[in-house]
Amino acid sequence: MLQSKRFEILKERPVNKDGFVTEWPEMGFVAMSSPNDPKPSIKVKDGKIIELDEKKREDFDMLDQFIADYTIDPSSAEEVMKLDSMDISRKLVDINVSRAEILEISKGMTPAKVLEVLNHMNVVEMMMALQKMRARKTPSNQCHVTNTRDNPILMAADAAEAGLYGFDEQETTVGVVRYAPFNALALLVGSQTARGGILTQDSLEEATELRLAMLGLTSYAETISIYGTEPVFIDGDDTPWSKSFLASAYASRGAKMRFTSGTGSEVQMAGAEGKSMLYLEIRCVMMAKGVGVQGLQNGSISCIGIPASVPSGIRAVLAENLATTLFDMEVASGNDQTFSHSEIRRSAKMLCQMLPGTDFIFSGFSAVPNNEDMFAGSNMDSSDLDDYLIIQRDMMVDGGLKPVNEEDVIEVRYQAAKSLQAIFEEFGFPAITDEEVDAATYANSSEDMPQRNVVEDLKAAERILQDGISGFDVALALAHRGYETTAERIFSLLKQRVAGDYLHTSAIINKDNVVVSAVNDENDYKGPGTGYRLSPERWDEIKNIRQAISPRDFD
Repeated sequence: MLQSKRFEILKERPVNKDGFVTEWPEMGFVAMSSPNDPKPSIKVKDGKIIELDEKKREDFDMLDQFIADYTIDPSSAEEVMKLDSMDISRKLVDINVSRAEILEISKGMTPAKVLEVLNHMNVVEMMMALQKMRARKTPSNQCHVTNTRDNPILMAADAAEAGLYGFDEQETTVGVVRYAPFNALALLVGSQTARGGILTQDSLEEATELRLAMLGLTSYAETISIYGTEPVFIDGDDTPWSKSFLASAYASRGAKMRFTSGTGSEVQMAGAEGKSMLYLEIRCVMMAKGVGVQGLQNGSISCIGIPASVPSGIRAVLAENLATTLFDMEVASGNDQTFSHSEIRRSAKMLCQMLPGTDFIFSGFSAVPNNEDMFAGSNMDSSDLDDYLIIQRDMMVDGGLKPVNEEDVIEVRYQAAKSLQAIFEEFGFPAITDEEVDAATYANSSEDMPQRNVVEDLKAAERILQDGISGFDVALALAHRGYETTAERIFSLLKQRVAGDYLHTSAIINKDNVVVSAVNDENDYKGPGTGYRLSPERWDEIKNIRQAISPRDFD
């Protein structure tokens, strides 16, 4: 049988290496609307919710109970639930309806009601709503800084470069768990070499992550996972109450934190109970609201392959981001794990968050090559930075990043590596050679770095926890060796923890060491001419990419 030449070409396109499945509601392989999703309902008696989405209180699972007791306002719930869901959807899009009015409505909505509202909206309408509903007016971005060897010198240099590009948050993780303290140290030093106020985290098991935060080596956490069904929650040895306790532990020690959830996780762990991915994720969103955390890292995250394989799956990812903002929480909106062989498809997904703007457009733009990203690779990596910067310029949109020049990158990478070299000398850690400093200054990946003695490095890394070496100790060491600017920036970051202002919803710290959050930078979008608008200075920064030539030069 003859084959179409055109179909032969199509078959070889990158997108056809992706996996796609038909819907299977019984196992949760449905994005936004399953026949098994409950219908919206609520009953309140004596100030207590006794029925939630067709389920009586005696039949509540632990998520139902938590949401009923800590998230939904029983004083307004019955009136809110009488509102037509289509009308609420239209209010979300209507520029004449304020964000504050929507937030009041959300207090009385059940998970099934939120699902019904979102199912009335197409992608463009969700993007319009997201532009209005995000907590902080000014959009921002977060990156991953990791490498396959857990090389601290390279990590410090990469963190410095990422800081120069404008990432307000930086996240690392480890290949070898015992390296964790070195990774936290390298990220702290590298980021603060670029500029003050960058928040960092080391994604680990929760006890170690909290210890590093208490030492002041990290300043926030987000990999605190929650799930939308009771069996999956129990499988993780957790409950909503245990997660609440953990959130309090971070906050009481001045560390910012948000939870992580996302469509598809329950399917991936075989516990979807036949419900749609979005319904289960809305339960996670409402649980996070009840706990009182700043927000959520959501957008499917590490489970993105699941919603991306079913119809309307990428729409569901956008819907879960919007759901988070409906409850006045910050959203770090995914885009942090690669899901497609198609550059077109990856860009299309990312634009759903970049164009309307979110609190953090990526919860992990890989500031390193994807084969170095220990989070399994991001939707975009360091080789995509120019594309991203040019999209900002093309669309006149703020994606949170700024163009850099090669000379500045080389200089800041060198300074970060030299700073870490001085710290290692001060603490008696295995020496960082000048050869390693030079290699990190110009490196693309750990392949460009000399090998280190892993055994000796691991012993030294463990000393950080054993001896309780803190962020303050790091600042003193830097000051002693003449790196006063970076020392001051680290010390200022530690002072922010005492003040606690960056525990407000959607907080970042700008280059002037001022906290910018939903409190002092509240989103006030009400249509054209309102909300976040590029200042002339910011627009000049975005449009002056290094590739642009001046026609005047050819007069």
